[in-house]
Amino acid sequence: MPERLGPPREEPLFARLALVGLGLIGSSIALAARRQNLAGTIVAADADADVRARAQALGLADAVYADATEAAREADCVVLCVPVGACGAVAAAIGPVLEPGAIVSDVGSVKGAVIAAVVPHLPAGVHFVPAHPVAGTEQSGPEAGFATLFVNRWAILTPAEGTDPDAIERTRTLWEGMGSAVEIMSAPHHDLVLAITSHVPHLIAYNIVGTAADLEQVTQSEVIKFSAGGFRDFTRIAASDPTMWRDVFLNNKEAVLEMLGRFNEDLSALARAIRWDDGETLHALFSRTRAIRRGIVSEGQDAPAPDFGRPRE
Repeated sequence: MPERLGPPREEPLFARLALVGLGLIGSSIALAARRQNLAGTIVAADADADVRARAQALGLADAVYADATEAAREADCVVLCVPVGACGAVAAAIGPVLEPGAIVSDVGSVKGAVIAAVVPHLPAGVHFVPAHPVAGTEQSGPEAGFATLFVNRWAILTPAEGTDPDAIERTRTLWEGMGSAVEIMSAPHHDLVLAITSHVPHLIAYNIVGTAADLEQVTQSEVIKFSAGGFRDFTRIAASDPTMWRDVFLNNKEAVLEMLGRFNEDLSALARAIRWDDGETLHALFSRTRAIRRGIVSEGQDAPAPDFGRPRE
């Protein structure tokens, strides 16, 4: 993917950008929007007093509020950067103060459930353009944010049919302004795709690290002591924010369970191949999956360095 980050805008895209939630994504949007002049004023809200104090110390926004309503007041764009399970409650709180023409968006990894939770609380004339930046790290909190998080990463928009075209275009421009490549798809399609590319891999990582933790006592600390690269990469994924991922699984359960069913069938086939010394089947699968890895690298979605670029010890 070619470098997509352009110079800062001469004129801001939004007069007042409000961010509700100042974790990794919210703080990164604040930093990127400031650097690229995407908003004249950037305000934020977070329910956690400690997070607010840290965000103010970092200078992430022009003002940081405890109440999302105060941040959303007079904003022409509000981005919900909270766990997907909290989006409905936030929308209910800010709905009464939103002005006609305002755009509300989000950053959740699940779209169908978020749309169902948010839309009933938005007044007429307010446009909801759901978004999902396919970017992140295992870190969380306001200190984790950085302005280049979204550069050369995908941002998926899932607007409902009939959404105002200008609102969609302005939301696209926001993400492109922060360096993302933007794709538009339906919410159900997004949730199915992300179930296999993100949600199930996280569930597998959480599970295998939990299994290893159980074995840790049996092997007298040798699981952690002799961790190979594969296990270390699972632990990186399994270190992701537990609240966020709990909500992802509960709000995308149909797609996740469908993908888990297919995964279990394929895993059973692999078990049979190992049991019956079917090396041909194993080699064919490993060759096919190696090609997928090469495709991800060629798309610019990961580094080609061996061992994921991890420095040699």
